[in-house]
Amino acid sequence: MNELHIQAYVDYLRIEKNYSDHTVSGYRKDIEQFMLFMRQQAIECFAAVSYADVRLYLTELHANGYARRTISRKLSCLRSMYRFLEREAMIEDNPFAGVRTPKAGMQLPEFFYKEELERLFSVSDRTTALGQRNQALLELLYASGLRVSECCGLRVHDIDPFVGTVFVKGKGRKERYVPVGSYALDAIAAYLDDGRKALLAKGHLETDRLFLNYRGEPLSERGVRKILNDMMTNAALHLHISPHVLRHTFATHLLNEGADLRAVQELLGHSNLSSTQVYTHVTKERLREVYRNHHPRA
Repeated sequence: MNELHIQAYVDYLRIEKNYSDHTVSGYRKDIEQFMLFMRQQAIECFAAVSYADVRLYLTELHANGYARRTISRKLSCLRSMYRFLEREAMIEDNPFAGVRTPKAGMQLPEFFYKEELERLFSVSDRTTALGQRNQALLELLYASGLRVSECCGLRVHDIDPFVGTVFVKGKGRKERYVPVGSYALDAIAAYLDDGRKALLAKGHLETDRLFLNYRGEPLSERGVRKILNDMMTNAALHLHISPHVLRHTFATHLLNEGADLRAVQELLGHSNLSSTQVYTHVTKERLREVYRNHHPRA
């Protein structure tokens, strides 16, 4: 019975909510973790879960050291599933309905300063196929603020060098065009003219994916993260890097230079302005830092 309920909910997420496979997979993992708790408590089905069981589950998550933000996400997933099951008359009550979501601490996004970026941009050996690919990847991520999944999904024809845009299929299969600067376009052109052809020749199949790994196959999200971490090591920067840090940097630098918040929202592909507003805290923090460092009576 539980598996039928889960499959119905997963179909709802894919079809009605239009969620990506990556998002659906995350939801399923959260549900499976809750089912493990149910088995430990000898709870046979979702309908048998009580409010007290939910409180006990949250207590266990806290005891296991999960961050408040992670607990909030897991709680949101389960509340949404129970709301769906209740709507479909598969259960009668939602034990998650009255449970308050723990407040997540305010965490400012990490971002690079321009000097750190310049060091990153200088580490790739652009005489090699992999170096050309890495340079094009880094330039594009910073120039466009793409999510790593969006970047890995790009096709060669998604880049329009004449208009200077990239066509992006984002979260929830929402589509948008993002302008790309000359540095990124030049790096991509060099990669397409030389490096990509060399990588493609190593593979055993034709693909129109823009970024390829050393075997000539489409580059994975994990591969992108490894490339960026290797570049950090080569640049002797002792910072944590991820594709999302470059996305944060893209948004922060635009706002620091006076870009409109709504425009940045569109560029990032955020559905809600509140998702973009977190970057205004970064700019305020930067202003405070400038004040503290330079005002005689700070």
